[in-house]
Amino acid sequence: MAFLKFNKSELVNLAYSLKREIICANKTGAYCNTSILTCNTRRYHGLLALTLDRFGGDRFMLLSSLDESLVVNGKQFNLGIHCYGDIYEPRGHKYIVDFDADSIPQITYQVGEMLLRKSLLLAHDRDQLMIKYELLKAPSSVKLLLKPFLAFRNVHDLTHQNSAANIYGSEIQNGMAFRMYANFPDLNLQVSDPKARFVSEPYWNNNITYSDERRRGYDCVEDLLVPGRFELTLRPGSSVVFSASERQEEPSAFKREFTAGVKAVGEITSYRDQLRRCADSLITDHNNRKKINAGYSWLYTGLLRETLASLPGLTLHGLESPKLFEEILDNLIADEQERLFRRTTQVEAPLMMADDLQKYIAYGADEKAVWKKYGIIIRGILESYLPGERREISMQPNGLLWAQKDNTALSWMNAYVNGHPVTERAGYQVETNALWYNAVCFAIEMETKFGSRRSQFLSKWTAIRDLIKDNFQKTFWSEETGCLADYVDNAGQHLEIRPNQLCAISKKYSAVDELLVPSILRVIDRELVTSRGIRTLSPRDLNYKGVYEGSQTERDLAYHQGSARPFLLDAYISISFRVKGPSFLKRAEWLVEGFYADLNKHGVGAFSELYDGDPPHEPHGAISSALSTAALLTVENIMDKYREENK
Repeated sequence: MAFLKFNKSELVNLAYSLKREIICANKTGAYCNTSILTCNTRRYHGLLALTLDRFGGDRFMLLSSLDESLVVNGKQFNLGIHCYGDIYEPRGHKYIVDFDADSIPQITYQVGEMLLRKSLLLAHDRDQLMIKYELLKAPSSVKLLLKPFLAFRNVHDLTHQNSAANIYGSEIQNGMAFRMYANFPDLNLQVSDPKARFVSEPYWNNNITYSDERRRGYDCVEDLLVPGRFELTLRPGSSVVFSASERQEEPSAFKREFTAGVKAVGEITSYRDQLRRCADSLITDHNNRKKINAGYSWLYTGLLRETLASLPGLTLHGLESPKLFEEILDNLIADEQERLFRRTTQVEAPLMMADDLQKYIAYGADEKAVWKKYGIIIRGILESYLPGERREISMQPNGLLWAQKDNTALSWMNAYVNGHPVTERAGYQVETNALWYNAVCFAIEMETKFGSRRSQFLSKWTAIRDLIKDNFQKTFWSEETGCLADYVDNAGQHLEIRPNQLCAISKKYSAVDELLVPSILRVIDRELVTSRGIRTLSPRDLNYKGVYEGSQTERDLAYHQGSARPFLLDAYISISFRVKGPSFLKRAEWLVEGFYADLNKHGVGAFSELYDGDPPHEPHGAISSALSTAALLTVENIMDKYREENK
């Protein structure tokens, strides 16, 4: 597809190309993430990062980069590029003439009459990166030098020259194995050419600077070990495959495996294909336990809130797999007993499970079977919010949930500055209580259909449902603003215009009078809707920050105080169709098309976590977000139904 392609003028412009990243992820939890020039600009960038159980399941960067050089008639042309302070050396990007990522990332270099293509493939089901080099055109044979840069550190950290590192490797078939520190696995570097040789000349390449980290005010300078170089000869029309793997591979199979791997990736023929590919890449199967990664390359896998928020979109509307939906949900329940039933700072998250099950049933699951399997979980979650069960949140005499823990953000708006929450929102939170009401109603519906007719649960929770219904609107509705308060505490209603009220009108069961919904929607339309998602705060608010840039403090102040979130489009478009009907279709399509236009920005071919609240709405945050991808898949599914009706 044309949107995953860059030309020479774009590629040689560092201000442009260094802001565009490639991300490849596989089922083992490994990833490859760098700029389209393969110049690393973040500490998270590198060619091979692995999930290592021996270190608690964190990710560790083993191979940071691989510098290529072509040698012809004794003259060496260096194709790599690194930043040292304000200097870029070597400036190999000047040789790049083409970049294409419609199947896998491919970079083409032209040096005089020589044309070299580099293709990157992360194996689908094992910890192996393969890079294929093809000499497409040349007047004669050339020597190819490959120089690895080793890190062996947690992806969140930086490494520096030290005497504890083992700077030498051991010879293996067609390559070398390196283990810089005793507790790490081997990094096996091999090439398909049996005539290639490795020249051991270890040294530390010091003071590599990560420009994105420096711009954000983080530590940004790293030393990487270069243990030597591979030397081999390429003839015109020939190719070689380089492999970096946790295990020793069979070099004679590299070319065949590379071809098969590219074929398995498949071609992208539509935007929906790209969404599905991203959905698949965000689901890991490490140790045969399927989980959702919240976002690449620094967000974590298996998070409670992010998993529940993205699960239906990724598995049902994206990959169309009810089996995968249940498998991931079952793993989450097994892993998150403490947060689901006892205590969590994500106070609304356990209640989201009811919404997921409602969506699962709407997708076509047998509701009786769903309730038989998960009913005990939902009932247990509801009971945990009753008085005396959780310290951080509890049902009050009016039936509503009060959330409060000193100096702690107890909602998804959980950014901190200098140890203090930017949006603490202690009290009655509108989205938490909306999810509470929906979950209670869902449980009553299911118990009425499939529970005991003499169920004590029904009599107890029907009374609680009625209490919530009686007090929700009284507590949150504001005649002054024509919408719902964001939260209510002892001082009264907090009337900041935020998107959390979307939750109160978009769920299956709502405690808000239907006559008020159009008014709430008009306020959201006027204050929060952008062409790249829903703002987290109205621009009219004095605390609004419309650009997510600058220092850590400046970005944290903007994170939930103005940045636009694509994932909120799910609720917004859903309720807009419900209120406005098929006439909303063109508006919905406009709200989505901008994300496809941005696929050549930030994460190439991926869907970003957030955008600036101010035009031109530049992308930021995780370059491939589970929440954003899931929401867009869900929205596309909703729009498909209205497109079908319009035929």
